[in-house]
Amino acid sequence: MRRWDGLVERYLKECEARGLAPSTVAKRGRELERFGAWLKRRRPKPRLEGIDADTVVAYVRSRTAFHSRGTVCGVVSDLRGMGEFLVREGVWQVSPLRWMKGPKVDPRAQIPRRVSRAQLQEVFAAAGRRRQEYSRYQAVCALAVLYATGMRRGELERLDIGDWDRDAGLLEIDGRKTGKPRRVPVGAGAWRCIEAYLPHRHNLLERTGQVGEQAFLVGRNGERLTGEGISRMVHQVAKKAGGPAVTLQQFRHSCASDLLQAGASLPEVQRLLGHAAIESTLRYTQIADPQRAAAMKKHPINELLAHGRSAS
Repeated sequence: MRRWDGLVERYLKECEARGLAPSTVAKRGRELERFGAWLKRRRPKPRLEGIDADTVVAYVRSRTAFHSRGTVCGVVSDLRGMGEFLVREGVWQVSPLRWMKGPKVDPRAQIPRRVSRAQLQEVFAAAGRRRQEYSRYQAVCALAVLYATGMRRGELERLDIGDWDRDAGLLEIDGRKTGKPRRVPVGAGAWRCIEAYLPHRHNLLERTGQVGEQAFLVGRNGERLTGEGISRMVHQVAKKAGGPAVTLQQFRHSCASDLLQAGASLPEVQRLLGHAAIESTLRYTQIADPQRAAAMKKHPINELLAHGRSAS
């Protein structure tokens, strides 16, 4: 199976060349390493050309026992990409994974976790108390952008300084995940946070000799802040706030649900978040549905109980 390791390495390089996020490439690499190790333990050892659908199903079953349907889908997806690569390389005539589907996952069945309004205030306050001046302005700016736009971590990592239109108050997001770039407006509060951060970014780049750096968020070394670095910053700020752990994805969930709660329409939120299908946006109506709340206010029980109180 030494040949498998070489093919995996070439496949991952192809993924990098296609512009996939480093975290995505690393995840696929770990899954393919697991599969390779599992194949090596099989007796008799299968030939690479002889791997069939039954072998793949046996691996997926052992790999995902007691895991969620989302995990099963992720494993099948990672293996399917490698299968198509093996077909292109002439190792397989047909990929046994081509017609193999993971379990159907209804995104509306998973209620997104949001950050409460009180916790948001605590997190922003903790960011403003960071010891180093540059870190304070950068953290507040990053949090404001995440909450105001619902931006994904990779989108924020890839954001360049040229993507900020100060006059129009718009951020240009590459939309690499969906293939559809989008221009997202930011509110007055986020606009002020961005403009307060940018002079400190410029001063840092001058000190580090990295004036030509185009990244919107830069680390203290003057280079682009990685996705892992952004997550670490948010985690540290949330820890200082004293509340439960907060992820970047929760800021995205909070942005969507709070907008719906404020009366924004589903298509508006869909365009803001860059969802390819509105079904992905529908799940937020489980935690923020102003139309349903307004309907409940008209329920006859309100009038009935009101009369009951007046009678008593």
